[in-house]
Amino acid sequence: MHKATTAILLSILISACCATSLSAQGNKESIRINQLFNFGWKFKAGDVSNAQLLTFDDKDWRKLDLPHDFQFEQPWDKAASRGRGFKTMGVGWYRKTFKADARWKGKRILLDFEGIMLNGEVWLNGKKIGGTDYGYLGFEADIADVLSYDTDNVVAVRASTGENGDSRWYTGGGLFRDVHLVVKDSVSIARHGIFITTPRISAQAAEVRVQVEVAGIRNKQYPLEITTRIFSPDGKQVAETKTLAPQKSKLATVEVSLPTATIATPKLWSCETPALYTAEVSLLLNGKVVDKLTKRFGIRTVEFSKEFGLRLNGKKVFLKGVANHDDLGAVGVAAYSTSIARMMDRLKAFGFNHIRTSHNPYSESFFDLADEKGILVVDELYDKWGSTVAWSGSAPWTELWFDSMKEWIKRDRNHPSVILWSFGNELQFQEERWGFATGDWGKTTYRIMDVVAKRYDPTRKTTVAMYPARAGGIIKRDPDFKIESNIVPPELATITDVASFNYVWDDYQRYLKHAPDMIIYQSEAVTNELAAPFFGMDRDKMVGLAYWGAIEYWGESDGWPKKGWNYSFFNHALEPFPQAWLTKSIFQDEPVVHIGVVDNEGESKLWNDVVVGQKVISDHWNREAGKTYNLYTYTNAEEVELVVNGKSVGVQQNSADVKKRNTIFWKDVPFTPGKITAIARTGGKVVAQHELETTGKAVGLQLETENPTWKADGMDLQYVRVYAVDSKGRKVMTTPGEVTFEVQGAARLLAADNGNHVSDELFAGPKKVLHNGFAMAILRAEQTPGTVKLKVSATGLKPAQKTLQVK
Repeated sequence: MHKATTAILLSILISACCATSLSAQGNKESIRINQLFNFGWKFKAGDVSNAQLLTFDDKDWRKLDLPHDFQFEQPWDKAASRGRGFKTMGVGWYRKTFKADARWKGKRILLDFEGIMLNGEVWLNGKKIGGTDYGYLGFEADIADVLSYDTDNVVAVRASTGENGDSRWYTGGGLFRDVHLVVKDSVSIARHGIFITTPRISAQAAEVRVQVEVAGIRNKQYPLEITTRIFSPDGKQVAETKTLAPQKSKLATVEVSLPTATIATPKLWSCETPALYTAEVSLLLNGKVVDKLTKRFGIRTVEFSKEFGLRLNGKKVFLKGVANHDDLGAVGVAAYSTSIARMMDRLKAFGFNHIRTSHNPYSESFFDLADEKGILVVDELYDKWGSTVAWSGSAPWTELWFDSMKEWIKRDRNHPSVILWSFGNELQFQEERWGFATGDWGKTTYRIMDVVAKRYDPTRKTTVAMYPARAGGIIKRDPDFKIESNIVPPELATITDVASFNYVWDDYQRYLKHAPDMIIYQSEAVTNELAAPFFGMDRDKMVGLAYWGAIEYWGESDGWPKKGWNYSFFNHALEPFPQAWLTKSIFQDEPVVHIGVVDNEGESKLWNDVVVGQKVISDHWNREAGKTYNLYTYTNAEEVELVVNGKSVGVQQNSADVKKRNTIFWKDVPFTPGKITAIARTGGKVVAQHELETTGKAVGLQLETENPTWKADGMDLQYVRVYAVDSKGRKVMTTPGEVTFEVQGAARLLAADNGNHVSDELFAGPKKVLHNGFAMAILRAEQTPGTVKLKVSATGLKPAQKTLQVK
C-alpha cells in the first residue's frame, strides 16, 4: 500500500462491484457469478420456532421480493416508542429455496448479505452460516460445504429490530438491502479487495495506483498474474498495468500493489462533471483467467485546510447539504436505488451538493448513485461509541468496532463521492459515549480508530461530530454551569482531522480563539434558523454545512400523531415546502423568489440542546375572504415587490442580517380571490417572479410520472404523482377525498403515499386519502418487459389514467 500524500490528494475510486457474468446458472465461460438473490423469498412476521430447519413447512408464508422492511408494514402504535417511529419492536423470518448448479462444484460459493436490520442470523439447510450484530454493514458466508446438489437448498434468516433503546430513530426491520449469491474460484479477489488511488494529478496526466487483495494463495507457489485495464468514461482503454503475486505467503489474503499506471489528459470527477473511469482487474493462473472484477472510479483531488476549508480539484467548494437517516418515505428503509436516485435529484435541483450519512453507513447503491450524480458524502459509521442509551449493535461496541470499521472503509473507500470519514455522532458530553474509559473525552478512542481507518485508507481525513457541548462536557441544560462563560470547543474536536460541530454556528469564531488550527464543518444545521447557519459561517475558510432533517424522516417524533421528524424543507414524499426555495436561493446563483403563506406559527422547543421548530407554511392562494395573512418571500434578489390583483402591497429590501437574509416578511396581507405576485429585482431589473392564483373547484386528477427509463429488472420503481386539478388544470391543494389506484400489466403497486407525516394510514393497498390535494403511487416493475396500465379515480373527480412501458 502506498503512503498518503500529506495534503490528502485523493481521488479515487470506485463504484459498484460488478461481476462479468450475472447469470444464476452462468455459462461455461463464466469466470465469476454474481447473482442478485432478491427474488422468490417467503416471509413470516413474528418469531417462529424451528424456522431455520430444512424440513420446516413454509407453504403458508407470504411470498415477496427484496428489499423489504417488515416493520414499516406494522400498524402505527401510539403506545410504542416515539423515537422508533411508533412501531413495536419484533422479529421477522425469511426463507428462500433454490437449487445448486453442478458447475459450481469446486468453487467458493458465497451468500453476501448487504445488511440485516437491526441484526440477524442466517442458516443454510439448518446449519448456521453467519449473521450481523450491526445491521447497517454486511457480511459474506462461504456455503460450499453446506450446499446440496441433489436436493433443494433452503436459506433462512431471522431478523430482529432489537429493543426500543437500541436506537434513537426508526431503523426498520428485515432484509432491507440486497443479497447476492457469488460463485468464484478458490484463487480470487478477496471481499472489497480492490483499492484504487490517484496520488498525482495534473491537466496533462494522472497516476493511478491499483492494489488488489488476493485470496487462496496462502503457502502456494502459484504463477499468478494480476492485470488491470483502465477504460475512460467513454469506454476506451487508456492504460494497463500488471504484476505477479507473491508466492508462498503465510497470509490468508495478500495485498498486492501493481505498478503505477498513467492516464493522459484525465477527465476529472466533480459535482458538475462526475466523470467515472472503469478498472477491469483480472487474475490469471497459468495464463488462464480465474477471476475478474470491474469497478468504476473517479480522478479528483480533495484538500482540507483551515485557510480555505475544502478544495475539490483545486477549486474552493462549500458543502451545501443534508443530514438525514436512511429511510426513504413510503418504502421505509428498503434500499431501492430508484428511491435514492429521486432523493438525490430533488436535492440537486434545489442546490444541494452534499449528504452526510447520519449516523451509519448507507447502502452500496447510495454511493454508486452519489458517484454518478456528483454528490459529496461525509460517510459516518456510528451514532455513539457503545452508549447504553442508543447503541444499535447486539454485542458490545468494544467487541464490534474493529471488524465493522474494516468492513465499512474497505467497502466505501473506492467512491469518489466520499470525501471524509466520520467515526461517530454526538460524543463528548457523556463518558459512556466514548467507547473506552480513557478519561480524556474520547480522544484516545478516536486516535485508536484513526490508526485503523488509515490502515485501510490513508488518503482521507477523519472526523467525529460533536454534540452541542463545550469543553468539560458542559451543555445548556446543566444547572450548575453558565454556558455563556464557557465558549470553549470540546476537547475531542481539537484533535480530529476536521472539527465537526452539530449546530452552534455562532460560536465558531470563539472556538477558533482557543483552537486556531481547527478546520470547521457544521455537521448539523437547524432548519428553523433558516439561512443563518449558512450566512453565519466563514464560507471562505470553513468546509460547509448539512441541514438536519431537511427531508422528513420516520422516528425521533416529538409526540403523537407525528410519526417522525418534520421540521423540514421537503416532506417524506419529496414534495417541497415553501422553505425549500429558501435553500435554493442561498445555494444557487440563479435568481429565485417564492411566496409562502403562513398557515400557523407552528412550534418551537428545546431539542438536543438547541431550539428547533418550524412554522407551517404553504404556497396556495385559496384562502378565506376578508381575512389577512402573513407571508414570506424567499429570494436572493436585492428587493421584492408584492402585488395583489394588480395592486402593489409595497417593496421590501433583502436584509443583510444573517438571521433574516433571503427571507422577507409581509404582515397582514388581505386576501381577495385572484392573484398574488412576488416580483424580485436586482439593480432595478426584474430577475425572478412567482405567482399564486386562486383556483376553481377541483374537477379531475392529473398524473405525473418521474422515471422515463423504467427497466424490467424486477427492481426499478416508477413514481406517479397525483394532483387534484380544476377545469384549467391548476393544482388545487385544498381538495379532500380518497383516491383508488388500479394497476394492470408488467408492474405491481408497491406503496401509496400522500406525504402526510401525521396520518395513521399505512402505505400498502390501493387507496390513499388526498393530502394537500396530493397522492402518489409507487410501482415496482416485474422482470419481463411489457405494458403497465394505471388508473386513478376519486369520488366526484374525473379519473385519470396512463399507459406506461417497462423495458
